[in-house]
Amino acid sequence: MKREYNIIIEQDSEGYYIGSVPELKGCHSQARSIDQLMLRMEEVIELCEEVSGKAKKKTRFVGIQKMVIG
Repeated sequence: MKREYNIIIEQDSEGYYIGSVPELKGCHSQARSIDQLMLRMEEVIELCEEVSGKAKKKTRFVGIQKMVIG
């Protein structure tokens, strides 16, 4: 059965890409390239599903909004 998750990808000040899955608490990884990150995210999603079960609440991606404060 196919499952679909939203992955939020950010880049830190050292150039690493950081991915996280909002539907699976604590499900995140990092890598030097987006290709490598996606491979790692597939692995970590499977591990998170094993530990906590499938995502109980589904979210619908709406968009990203940047906010500058100060």
